[in-house]
Amino acid sequence: MGHDHDHAPSASTAGNRRRIAIALGIIGVFLVVQVAGAIVSGSLALLADAGHMAGDLVGLVVALCAAAIAARPATDRQTYGYRRVEVLGALVNGILLLVVAVTVAIGAIGRLVGGAGGEAHEVSSVPMLVVASLGLLANIAAMLVLRGGREASIGVRGAYLEVLGDTIGSIAVIAAALVILATGWDPADAIASLLIAVLIAPRAIGLLRDVVHVLTESAPRETDVAEITEHLRGTAGVVEVHDVHVWQITSGLPVFTAHLVVEPDVLEGGRSGALLDRLGECLRDHFDVEHSTFQLEPAGHSEHESLGH
Repeated sequence: MGHDHDHAPSASTAGNRRRIAIALGIIGVFLVVQVAGAIVSGSLALLADAGHMAGDLVGLVVALCAAAIAARPATDRQTYGYRRVEVLGALVNGILLLVVAVTVAIGAIGRLVGGAGGEAHEVSSVPMLVVASLGLLANIAAMLVLRGGREASIGVRGAYLEVLGDTIGSIAVIAAALVILATGWDPADAIASLLIAVLIAPRAIGLLRDVVHVLTESAPRETDVAEITEHLRGTAGVVEVHDVHVWQITSGLPVFTAHLVVEPDVLEGGRSGALLDRLGECLRDHFDVEHSTFQLEPAGHSEHESLGH
């Protein structure tokens, strides 16, 4: 016996696609400006930020495609729909962030070592400052667009983290440009690049950790399984709770299943439907679990179930 819910994507899915599409337009337009500025100024930091922005662009395309696929309804083959595609999109985004961080770090170290060995890299600070400032404004605009959906969708969260990293990178480039403009000390450019790499890596690792958490079907971090189990045990008509499973289809979409030993009159007196309604409402109202499935059992049933619990 189960308490079932519709597996269709929530109304927020279309909103997430709009957010990603708008941010994609902002980043795409400015990427061209930033690459041109990096070439004109000779700034590695600006080029690193452009590389990060290119990673953002690819990541946003992946997130947009994932959100579009996730909006498809459930089928007989994909019984939970395609929501988990968002998680796979976030996985690609996390890997892209790590690749950008490593590439930028290698370039920055190479320039610092080369500069120490006497090979100078002249940087034009004025165009570097102008382009970085415009980049900061573009990133802030994209962040504001994505901010509303970052808690509900792991795909939007991955895109938001990429743009956030780019925003911090723009600030670092602006600081380096100001240092070069005031002192003529060009190594500030490479140091800013290295800082960008250091800032990107932890966010990439955090995103990948969340992806692994979902793909390994671990219980959501904010969910206290023991508390839910005790809450169900306290429901009138429930004798015992076992074989409890909690996992996520994607971020913000937890699923709960459990076997419940119930009092004899629940099954014999036709009270099963009313009990299932109470249990489903309990999980939805107290623990924000929209999809729950329960198997109601008489006493002793678990002793001869085919699988151990």
